[in-house]
Amino acid sequence: MATTEHPPPSRLRAWMLEGLSDMGKGVQQAPHARPEPPHKGQRWYRVMCLTGVDYFSTLGYQPGIAALAAGLLSPVATVVLVIVTLAGALPVYRRVAEESPHGEGSIAMLERLLSFWKGKLFVLALLGFAATDFLITITLSAADAATHMVENPHLTGVLHGRQMLITLVLVALLGAVFLKGFLEAIGVAVALVVAYLGLNAVVVAVGLWHVITAGHLVTDWTAALTAEHGNVFAMIGVSLLVFPKLALGLSGFETGVAVMPHVQGDQGDTEEHPKGRIRDTKKLLTTAALIMSVFLIVTSFITTVLIPEKEFKPGGQANGRALAYLAHEYLGNAFGTVYDVSTIAILWFAGASAMAGLLNLMPRYLPRYGMAPHWARAVRPMVLVFTLIAFLVTWIFDANVDAQGGAYATGVLVLMSSAAIAVTIAAHRAGQRGWTIGFGVVSAVLLYVTGANVVERPDGVKIGACFIAGIILVSLLSRLARAFELRVTDVQLDSMAERFIRDMASRRIRFIANEPDQRDKAEYRDKIEQIRADNDMPEAEDFVFVEVTVTDPSEFEAGLTVRGEVLHNRYRVLTLESSSIPNALAALLLHVRDTTGCIPHIYFEWTEGTPFANFLRFFLFGQGEVAPVTREVLREAEPDRARRPRVHTG
Repeated sequence: MATTEHPPPSRLRAWMLEGLSDMGKGVQQAPHARPEPPHKGQRWYRVMCLTGVDYFSTLGYQPGIAALAAGLLSPVATVVLVIVTLAGALPVYRRVAEESPHGEGSIAMLERLLSFWKGKLFVLALLGFAATDFLITITLSAADAATHMVENPHLTGVLHGRQMLITLVLVALLGAVFLKGFLEAIGVAVALVVAYLGLNAVVVAVGLWHVITAGHLVTDWTAALTAEHGNVFAMIGVSLLVFPKLALGLSGFETGVAVMPHVQGDQGDTEEHPKGRIRDTKKLLTTAALIMSVFLIVTSFITTVLIPEKEFKPGGQANGRALAYLAHEYLGNAFGTVYDVSTIAILWFAGASAMAGLLNLMPRYLPRYGMAPHWARAVRPMVLVFTLIAFLVTWIFDANVDAQGGAYATGVLVLMSSAAIAVTIAAHRAGQRGWTIGFGVVSAVLLYVTGANVVERPDGVKIGACFIAGIILVSLLSRLARAFELRVTDVQLDSMAERFIRDMASRRIRFIANEPDQRDKAEYRDKIEQIRADNDMPEAEDFVFVEVTVTDPSEFEAGLTVRGEVLHNRYRVLTLESSSIPNALAALLLHVRDTTGCIPHIYFEWTEGTPFANFLRFFLFGQGEVAPVTREVLREAEPDRARRPRVHTG
């Protein structure tokens, strides 16, 4: 494709857009810059720490949420959560990792089932819930980190009432880490996860020791449980009812798949068949789920037995920080402060895996749909955008952890439900009856949990709807603003098409744009006669027909393959398939100009209809008034009028 000389970018612009292929070369004519090849990746257990800062950090607030939701039943309800995790979510996401090894997750799997605009809008809706999940992860975790900081006995007098400011500072610091670079984020995550899990192991061991040495605690708990619920079946039934409130404990799987491209895999891995990456990602998901399951069960038990019920409620010392309460209570304020520091750090950095998920998902879809600016493929501008949105969400929710729980759970559960449905369909298409039934049951369970969560906490779906509406609105406005961009990524000609171009290059290159109909001899003969009459041209002039077939008009950019054929032993025809007729024609003309050094001419006839109706047809269906749109695409792509291919309309 042709390029036009532009002044070199400023240092700030070059730094912000680092990684795009147009850096240092000016601006490409088509917005198809691809990021540079990613780094070679990290070992799976290191990447597990990146997704683990989200997953494992929920220990900071999950036991308290479980105690508030289930009361004395918290350990039983947590066991239900673990069963759903290991028997449902884990198999689903192991299959997702196998089906979409480049980190697109279930969204890419479902995208393949739908085409045209309905597929794009469906994906945009899922991206809205993904944005809800990941952005609320950033803001909720930062808010809970601020809570731990404010509630620390040594700091509460100084920091009381400043939770909003502290949360905003933590979000800003997270953005600064990603502006610096992603590899640094993985290194920080490893250190935080190792320290945090180690300190939690100490708290758990001490808590269990106190439970064992004070035998009456267990008997008192079981007696109260029996008195309140009667029998085991009633306990299980109530646990199933309150289970949706514990859904935050399922939060790590979507980010585990989203950061999958950073798993190193094997030497022989290719982008088409990354077997080692898939295998190691399955190890990552399984190991993280097992570690978290053990911690969830044990921590819910010791916190329920050791902490008075009133302390879990708003205003209580264990509200949102149950394990920190035990650390201070049984190991002293010195150890408790160290634990607080570790918890604050990992909660703050829990947003790292969410930020990584956003940076992996959004640039994969929105620019490809033409629904984001060209710079959306660069990391640093997107980090700034997500950080500013996180500021807004924090302000709206007043940095309150409980207020954000519903939105967080909704985002998590919608994505998990979509993943379960996607793998169910994949198993059915593969003829795997057993897996189809199993995944179908998991889908039903997750849909129930999602529905129950939405009914009880509708704020979550409202926030998700706001994100969806925002993404769709911005996407459509962006696509409208970019309507006349040249968006063909590359042009490939077969041998016959190249022969046609070489032959015409010795004379004046003239194309006739033709909408294929019967493709009989009369159609081409009449078209040539009409073009000659409309443009007052002699019969000696030679033409090649160009015919474009519209495939999926909702696709924004793609490569272009040109095939040549001779019809009726006389008429030379170039056939193209594209999402947009004007873009395909403009790309062909520029390619011919660059390969031959000659300025090509193309001839159209006017299309009947109003300009506005024709523009809508072009915007939605890739057709409409082709001649002026082709000329406008060429004008934007080639500012130099002398080098611009000529468009004639009669």
